[in-house]
Amino acid sequence: MTTAAVEQQPTWVGNEHYRKSWYWYDWANSAYVTTTATVLFTPYLTAVAESAACPDLADGEVCRTNLQVLGIGISPGSLAPFTVTVATIVSAIALIFVGAIADRSPRPARLLGAFAGVGALAACLMSLVRGTNWQLGVVLLIVATLSLGASLVVYDAILCRIASPDDRDKVSSRGWALGYLGGGLLLAVNFLMLSNPERLGLDRGGAVRVSMLMAGLWWAAFTLVPVIGMWRLRGVERPEVARTAGIVGGSLRQLASTFRELRLLPQTMLFLVAYLFFNDGIQTVIGQSSLYGQRELGFPETTMLTLFLMVQFVGIGGALLFGLLARRFGAWRCVLGGLVLWSGVVVFAFFLPEETLPPLFALGVAIGLVLGGTQALSRSLYSQLVPKNREAEFFSLYQAMERGTSWFGTLTFGIVYQLTDSYRPAIVALVVFFLIGGVLLSRVDMRQGILDAGNEVPEVV
Repeated sequence: MTTAAVEQQPTWVGNEHYRKSWYWYDWANSAYVTTTATVLFTPYLTAVAESAACPDLADGEVCRTNLQVLGIGISPGSLAPFTVTVATIVSAIALIFVGAIADRSPRPARLLGAFAGVGALAACLMSLVRGTNWQLGVVLLIVATLSLGASLVVYDAILCRIASPDDRDKVSSRGWALGYLGGGLLLAVNFLMLSNPERLGLDRGGAVRVSMLMAGLWWAAFTLVPVIGMWRLRGVERPEVARTAGIVGGSLRQLASTFRELRLLPQTMLFLVAYLFFNDGIQTVIGQSSLYGQRELGFPETTMLTLFLMVQFVGIGGALLFGLLARRFGAWRCVLGGLVLWSGVVVFAFFLPEETLPPLFALGVAIGLVLGGTQALSRSLYSQLVPKNREAEFFSLYQAMERGTSWFGTLTFGIVYQLTDSYRPAIVALVVFFLIGGVLLSRVDMRQGILDAGNEVPEVV
């Protein structure tokens, strides 16, 4: 058998090399997701926007002067969630094309590296946002969000090539756990920097910018591990649709085929709709929690950093625990249970008293336990519902709703704040997303969906 033929074999057959390399992309991108996207950039961009709209604003006062964005008045406090909403709308269109292109790329690791490189560059350039230059921050956040989503389309599709159906819950959970470890380690370093910026000759804003630069460099550097490790991994055999067409023309024709086929996979479609709702809720809680803690509850940035640091390390155990539970009870049941816990999290967050640490950290433990588990198992669940050899194009639909690309959640959060000038009703409004997502997910027949996609049904569904 030739080398090319061997590389076309499913790589989980007697080969752990690609799997070990694959894990490291969670480690690489989680530094940006944790330090920049989750903890630092949202409140930092909000502060920059407030400086532009209300240059004479005193501490503790609310800026009531709107920014003008394309002729529309936007509250500075709503700028960050609205920016993520715009990024999602762009992603929802662009990532679908990314998936079709990825399925026609013979070397998926190279495509992964290209998307990650663009995202890491945008993340590094966020360190240049300062003063009143909120416009640069908005553009860079959109570019980084889109690039992250595009890289994850390729990354998640590779999971179907390196793990058998029975192993995907375990492999996906281990990847998430490693991501929490990597993100947590860099966040710990950033925490020390932000706690004592004067020791580095920086003010607090300078320490934030250096931390964001470090996150971008971390993302770029550690992406080399999976790119080099999976360099020889071949893509799937070119899809039957427009097999002889080029990448662009063939991708367009393949997309039309994808949507036609999706209508024939009702359980896959229902899962995607459910995921749209509950993942939007998760991503909005993650992305706006730093803003909520600092602006609504009155906690300093160092306290929020400590909280997120704890969540990262609790998340390692949560991801691994959910992976073990899935082997016994099934990933579908575990995700449903996780959504019940998420509903409790946002309701509890609404009642959190200001500047009171014990309930805040109790909430952080709950988030850490449920966060990694629901995300990791959602990824492996969906992988069972995807037709063979079309993983990337179907995962592009998944990634349009994935980390940092919330649409309805951030839009709801921003609108509620715009109307009430308070983040409390904005945070509790997100319970609707977990309730709707949970009801829809409970109606997904996983066994039938797996069979409809032509895949092997694992021992425990």
